[in-house]
Amino acid sequence: MSIAKKIAESSCRSSWIREMFEEGAKLSQIHGCDNVFDFSIGNPNLEPPEEFQRILEELVADRTPGRHGYMSNAGYPETRVAVAAYLSEDQGVDLTGSHVVMTVGAGGALNVILKAVLDPGDEVIVPVPYFVEYASYIDNHGGSLRPVGCTADFDLDLEAIEAAIGPQTKAVLINSPHNPTGRVYTAEMLGALGDLLRRKSEEQGCIIYLISDEPYRRIVYDGLKVPAVMAAYENSLIASSYSKELSLSGERIGYAAANPAIPHINAMMDALIMTNRILGFVNAPALMQRAIARLQGVSVDISPYQRNRDVLYQALTEAGFEVYKPQGAFYMFPKAPIADDVAFCREAQQHLVLVVPGSGFGAPGYFRMAYCVAPQVVDGAIPALKQMGAKYFKK
Repeated sequence: MSIAKKIAESSCRSSWIREMFEEGAKLSQIHGCDNVFDFSIGNPNLEPPEEFQRILEELVADRTPGRHGYMSNAGYPETRVAVAAYLSEDQGVDLTGSHVVMTVGAGGALNVILKAVLDPGDEVIVPVPYFVEYASYIDNHGGSLRPVGCTADFDLDLEAIEAAIGPQTKAVLINSPHNPTGRVYTAEMLGALGDLLRRKSEEQGCIIYLISDEPYRRIVYDGLKVPAVMAAYENSLIASSYSKELSLSGERIGYAAANPAIPHINAMMDALIMTNRILGFVNAPALMQRAIARLQGVSVDISPYQRNRDVLYQALTEAGFEVYKPQGAFYMFPKAPIADDVAFCREAQQHLVLVVPGSGFGAPGYFRMAYCVAPQVVDGAIPALKQMGAKYFKK
C-alpha cells in the first residue's frame, strides 16, 4: 500500500456520498438528466441573494492598492466586528470582534477549534448519526470520536451522553439543525445539556467544551428559531459558515466564535488564531470576508426547500416509509425497509433514485436524501418511491 493505512480506511468509510454522486453522473449520461433523481449531495441549488451579487461587483471593481495582500490570521477587523455584532444579538451574549476568527468554511472552523482544545488521547462525544467527516477532523488532532445514541426521534439522549463522559472527555460536538436528520435541539434540551456539562466539568476538575456546528442555522421551517448554545453553556464554541444560508458553499467562508465567558478567553483566542495559521488555512478568503461583512442577517429564500420537504415527506409517508419530519437543514433520513441500508440504496439506484446509506453517518438501517434540488427532481422521484414502498409495505 503506497498511501497511509489510516487514510485508506477513512476513504472507504467516507466515500458513500461521493460514490452515489458519481453514480448519478454516470446514470445521467445513459438515461438523461431529467430521468435521474439525485438526492446524494447537499449542494445548495439556490443562487445567492441578489444583494450578494451587487456587493461582489462593487468589491471586484475596487482597485484600492493592497486589497489582495496578507492580513491578520484572524481575519479583517471590520469583518470580525460585524460577525460579532450579529452573534451578540443572535446568541444573547456580548461578543466583540476579538471573540471571532474568520475561517475557511465550517470545516476549517471545526479543525481550528479541535486543534486548539485537543491533546492526544482526548475524546469528543458525538451523537449518532453524524456528519461522516467529524471522525477525521477529531483524529486529525490526536483525539478520538466517542459515539453516543440518540432518541427515536433523533433528539439528544442526555443519559447516554452522561454515561459516555470519562476522564478523557474534552468536548461534546453537536450539530443543529442537524445533518442528516433535520432535527433542531430545543432551548430546554440545550439548557439541560449545559447543566450536565457544567456538573461533569466540576466533577472532573477540567472544562468539557460544547462545540456547536451550525452552518444550517438560518435554514429552519414553520417559523422555528434555533436556540442559542452560548446562552445555554458558558464553555461553548461555534463553528459556522455562509455555505448554506447564502448559497456560497464553493467560496469556503466561515468562522469560529468563542463564548466570552470561557475562562482564559484570551488564551483560547490566541490558540484559535494560531491553529488557523499552522493548519495551513492561514486566513479566510479576503474577497468573501469583505462581502459577508455587509451581509449579516441576509439569507436565501428557503421556501423552495420547505416546498421540497413537504412534498417529499408526504410522498415517503404515504409510501409507507418511517421518517422524521425535518425542522431544519435540507436532509431527510428515512428508515430503510430492510436492515441492509447499502443494499436498499443500490435498489433505489435501479429506479434511478440516488440516496446515501445511513451507514455513512454511523447509523445503518437508514438512508439520507438531500432535498436541496430542483422541484422536478422531488416530483419525478415520487413514482419510484411509491413503487418501492408498495414492495416493502404491502397493505
